[in-house]
This record gives sequence, structure tokens and C-alpha cells, in this order.
Amino acid sequence: MEPRATRPELPAGYGNDQPGNAVPWRRVEEWIVSARNYWLCSARPDGRPHAKPVWAFWVDGALVFSTHTRTVAGRNLAANPEVSVHLESAEQVAILEGKVERVRDRELLRRVSLLEEEKYGWQMGEPDPDDPNDAFYRLRPRHVLAWDGDRRIGETITRFEFPGE
Repeated sequence: MEPRATRPELPAGYGNDQPGNAVPWRRVEEWIVSARNYWLCSARPDGRPHAKPVWAFWVDGALVFSTHTRTVAGRNLAANPEVSVHLESAEQVAILEGKVERVRDRELLRRVSLLEEEKYGWQMGEPDPDDPNDAFYRLRPRHVLAWDGDRRIGETITRFEFPGE
């Protein structure tokens, strides 16, 4: 099911005084699929922000990535699963927000392992969802904010809201 698209209001000067077209969800999804690196933004228990690049995969409407449970990001996710993830590009902007959950589904992890070989030319081997150290997470976004950086932000900025959120 496709998310509901709306156009957020922006302060004057962002190009929103010019009528424009919203970015279609299919294009944003292509950006998410084809990105190589993703910036995972989490919060430390004391509230300080933390950002790190991760490899990730768009699978069945969710972003799947891994991080060791003892990294700063892993500890942050254990304390607070709310995250923001954005693509490395400032030209094709997609900012995903929502709550992550640990992936325990062996079939999904097998699929991610195959995708990793295809996308990054590296395969992690058979992931073990019961491994206490290496963890895979799934982000089913509540919303995604996207715009085409080749144009003025106000011409294409689109907020996508996902059903049930």
C-alpha cells in the first residue's frame, strides 16, 4: 500500500511560493533502494544525538540494517528505538523516521544476506537472529520527508505518511 502524500508548509524563501509537483513515492522508493550508504541517527540515553553510516536494504516496505549491539548505535537502539535515517545524497533527499525493531525472521535475514552480495559485493554469511552481539533491525517508517535537490526545496518537498501510523 502506498503512503499518503502531503505538501508541508515552509517558511517564505524556500520556493514554496512557486507551484510545483510533489515527488512521486515510486521515485523516492527508487532513491531508497539504490542508495549505497544511509545515515542512522539515534539518541544516547542522555539525549545527545549520534549519527553513523550503515549499509541497508529496502525490503517489503522497510529498511533493514545491522549494527553490533555494543556499538554506540546498538546501545542507543536498545534504550530508545526511535530513529531517523537519511540517504547520503543531498540531491535525492529521503528522511525516514520511525521505530526500529530487532529482526528475528530467519527467512528475511537470508534474503538480506543475498541482497548484500548483490548490492555491496560482500556477503556476511548466514546471519543468526539469536546472536547476542550482531543485530539486524527493521525500520518501518511512520513518515518520510523527501525532495528533489536538483530543484528548489519548495517545488518538490513531500511528506509521506504510512497507513496505521
